[in-house]
Amino acid sequence: MIKFILYLFILPLVVYAIGGLNLNGIFKKNKIYQAKIFYILLIFGLSYLVTNFLYDFLYIVK
Repeated sequence: MIKFILYLFILPLVVYAIGGLNLNGIFKKNKIYQAKIFYILLIFGLSYLVTNFLYDFLYIVK
C-alpha cells in the first residue's frame, strides 16, 4: 500500500522534472509517435526507479 502511495506522489514529480528537458534534439524529424512513446517509457522507468529507491530507503531506516 505504501508503494502505491509513493507512486502517486513520484509520478507527477517525474513528469514535471522531465518536462523541463529539451528532448527534441535527440529525435529524428517527423518521428513524433516514437518520441512520445519514449517520453512515456522514460517517465514510467524513472518513476519505478525512484519509488523503489525511496521504498528501500524507508525500509532500511525503519
